[in-house]
Amino acid sequence: MRTRLSILPALGLLFIFALTNAVSARELVRVPPGNRNSVQPPIPNTSVLRAKAFNTTYDEKYQKIIGVLRDDKELMASIRKAGQAYQIDPIHIVGALVGEHTYNITIVNRVKSYYVKALAYSQSDFKFAYKDVTVQAFLKKPEFAHCNAFTGSAELWECRDETWDKNFRGKVVDGVAYENMTFQRAFFQPFFAGQTFGLGQISPLTALEVTDLVHATSGLPKLSVDDPQAIYRDIMDPDRSVIYIAAIVKDAIDAYRAEGFDITDNPGLTATLYNVGQPRRRAAALRQAADASGSKKLPEENYYGWLVNDKLPELRGLLGSDNSQ
Repeated sequence: MRTRLSILPALGLLFIFALTNAVSARELVRVPPGNRNSVQPPIPNTSVLRAKAFNTTYDEKYQKIIGVLRDDKELMASIRKAGQAYQIDPIHIVGALVGEHTYNITIVNRVKSYYVKALAYSQSDFKFAYKDVTVQAFLKKPEFAHCNAFTGSAELWECRDETWDKNFRGKVVDGVAYENMTFQRAFFQPFFAGQTFGLGQISPLTALEVTDLVHATSGLPKLSVDDPQAIYRDIMDPDRSVIYIAAIVKDAIDAYRAEGFDITDNPGLTATLYNVGQPRRRAAALRQAADASGSKKLPEENYYGWLVNDKLPELRGLLGSDNSQ
C-alpha cells in the first residue's frame, strides 16, 4: 500500500499538469478592429516641434506618404510580398509607414534615394558606444548575465533593454552617472540625435531584436553589434527595410498572442507597437493588469495608431482588391 508521503510527488505532478493546462487553455482574446478611444490621444510635443521646424502640417505629411504609396508600384509590390512571407496582412506594413511619415519624418519624393544613403552609411567607420564604452563591453557587466539564458534575438535584446532601464538608466552605478535615456538612445545613435533611419525609421536595436526572424524567414544574414555598418545597410536599404517592418509587426503580434491577445485585426495597435517598441514587456504588463482586474482588458492605440485605424478605408484602398491575407 502506498503511504501518504509516497503519493505527494504524484500529486505535485498532477498540480503542475493542471496548472500547465490552465495556462495553455487561457482564452485567446480577439481584439476587435477600430479605436478604443473616441478621440485621438495627445501627440507628443517632440512631434509637434518637428512639424513646425519644417514648416509643415500633419495633414501635408500624411498626404505625401499616401501619394508615394499610391504611385510607387514597386514599393507596394514589396509590401505585399513581405506580408505574404511573414503571414501578416500587408495593411500592417502600410500603417507603420503612414504613422512614421505623418508624425516623425517626412517621406522623400523618391524612395530609391534611400539606396544612396544606405551606401554612405555602410561605408562609414563607427561603433555603438556610450561614454566611450562599447556596447559589447558594457553587456559583459554582471547585471546582464541573466539575459544570456535567452537564445532568441528578440528575447535577448528586450532583456538587455529592460535591464538597462532597471539597473542603469538615470542612476549612478560604480561611480558612473548614467543619463535618463533609453538603451537605444544611449548606445545606438552614433551619428546625431535622430534614433531611427531609412524608409521604415527603424532603430539598430529593433533590427537586432528581429534579426533571427528575418534570417529564418527571408534568409538575410544575422546582424551583430560587431558589424554596425551591416545593420545600417539593412535598415537604410528600402527593399530590406520593408522586410524588417514586416518582421517587427509579426514579432509584436506573436508577443501579444503569447500573452493571450490576438491583435491581428487591428492595424492601429500594431502601428502603435511599431512606434513604441518593447512588445513583450507591454504584453506582459497588459496580461498582469487583465488578470488583476478579472476583466477582458484590451490594449489601446496611441495617437499614431489612432490615425491608422481612423484612415483604414483609405489605407486599404492603396492595396487594391487583394489587400488581406
